[in-house]
Amino acid sequence: MTDIICDIVAGRLDAEVVWRDETVIAFLDHRPVFKGHVLLAPVEHVATLTDAPAELIAPLFLQVQRFADAMVAGLAADGSFTAVNTVVSQSVPHLHVHVVPRRRKDGLRGFFWPRTKYADGEAAEYAERLRSGLG
Repeated sequence: MTDIICDIVAGRLDAEVVWRDETVIAFLDHRPVFKGHVLLAPVEHVATLTDAPAELIAPLFLQVQRFADAMVAGLAADGSFTAVNTVVSQSVPHLHVHVVPRRRKDGLRGFFWPRTKYADGEAAEYAERLRSGLG
């Protein structure tokens, strides 16, 4: 049985892929906390952070770090919020890291994550802005 992220990796499910290499894929969350919210995941199926082999952690979090910078450079965010759920609140059984653009006084409080939606064509625009911020 595959999960949504495996389906995105395999091309069976459409997603706004922002970046990909042989180890990590980054795509826009389809229900972002704030527009530009990215999910980074290993290309190979790994269920949770605690299941990840040591050799995967550095490449995955190097890209998480790059995307945290891209939030500022590409989206003019003040910073970002990074989160990983492990089992509890992990809606997809595939390791993924949320990187969410943040702005001062944006209203995000604690771990309550209100969700929004992209207008038609808007996801592609945000993906391109993030790519430009990757440098």
